Amino acid sequence: MNKSRISQLKSLMTVVSMALAAAVLLAPADASAVPYIIKLTQQGNNVVALGSGSFDLAGLTNDGSTTNGPIGMQPDISAIGTGATPATLDAYSGTITGPASFGSGGGALASSGNGDFVEIFADSSPGLSFWVPSGYVSGNALSSSATWDNATFASLGVTPGTYVWTWGTAVGQSFTLDVVKPAGVPEPAALGMFGFGTLLIGALVGLRRHVA
Repeated sequence: MNKSRISQLKSLMTVVSMALAAAVLLAPADASAVPYIIKLTQQGNNVVALGSGSFDLAGLTNDGSTTNGPIGMQPDISAIGTGATPATLDAYSGTITGPASFGSGGGALASSGNGDFVEIFADSSPGLSFWVPSGYVSGNALSSSATWDNATFASLGVTPGTYVWTWGTAVGQSFTLDVVKPAGVPEPAALGMFGFGTLLIGALVGLRRHVA
């Protein structure tokens, strides 16, 4: 084989290697490798929770199965459950870290729920724990919902913000509650600026009257 042919083969191999590397980098991630997130929003007269994603249970202990009770939330102990009832669940616990509350509310049952039952509960021993459908396999997609009729964040005692509980660093080793601030509610900083602007305008009007 002549040198020209060898050079052409080397160039071809380089191109192929680069193409394979690009394919790996650009390939879509595993659709199931999505951390579980519940979004809590005000929709008209109701508060609605929508959850979706998956869990990686590595490092947690299966504490056995149970049949869940009614779904609902208790913000002052970081408890929220979504999904259809009744359902058979597996309880998991371990070194789960996160906020001890997401508001001051003392508890409220949901009016309805659908989908896979999922719940996190801070007031347990030891530490935080949560429940997933019995026999759940890490990486499997879950989705659920719950609705509190004729309710608001204020009546439920929920504080807007993002709350995250984790037990590792891998994708799926977290449980996130995103309490979405209702539209039209200004941030505290914006309220401060508005108040300052009002005072400034008042002072200018008073100064003009004084000068006149």
